[in-house]
Amino acid sequence: MERVELTREVEAIQVPAGNRFKLEAGLEVIITQTLGGTFTVQVPAYGGLFRIAGKDADAIGKTPDVAAATVASAAGGDLESMVWDSLKTCYDPEIPVNIVDLGLVYGMQIKDESDGAKKIEVKMTLTAQGCGMGASIAHDAKQKLIALPGVTEADVELVWDPPWNPQMISPEGKERLGLD
Repeated sequence: MERVELTREVEAIQVPAGNRFKLEAGLEVIITQTLGGTFTVQVPAYGGLFRIAGKDADAIGKTPDVAAATVASAAGGDLESMVWDSLKTCYDPEIPVNIVDLGLVYGMQIKDESDGAKKIEVKMTLTAQGCGMGASIAHDAKQKLIALPGVTEADVELVWDPPWNPQMISPEGKERLGLD
C-alpha cells in the first residue's frame, strides 16, 4: 500500500459497481494493487475503491505495465493466444491471481463479423454469486479484448453454472495463493 496524490484528473472505474468516475488532480489515493496493467486505488475522500487504467499510470507517479500492454506482440499474431493472454491480465481487485488461473473463465469463442472484424465472446463466473466485483472484472476484460488487433466487439457474460469451487484454480493460481 502506497499513498500518492493524483497529479492530474483521471478517469477511473468504481469498484465494484463498474461506473466511470472522474478523480480530480490533488486527490490523495492509496494504491492497493498493481496487477494486470491496472491500478486499484482506495480513495478515502470517496470511501471506496477505484481502478485506474495503465495508460493513466503517470497520474499516480507510475509507469504502465509494459508486459500487459504488449500481449499482442508476445502472442505472435495468433488471436486465440492473444485473447487468453489478455484474460490473464485481468484480476479481481482484491485477489492477486488472474481470472484464468482462478478458474473463472468457462469459455471463449472468436466469431467472424461480416466486415472481417472479430467478436470475442467470453463466459465467466465469480468466486461467489454475491461477489460485487463482477461488473468491474467484466469491464476490465472487455476493454482489454477490444484493444486486440482486429477485434471490434467483445461480450463478457457472467454465468453461474457450474458453480465455481476452489478445485477450479490452476496449479499456478494455487501456488500464488499458498494453497498447494
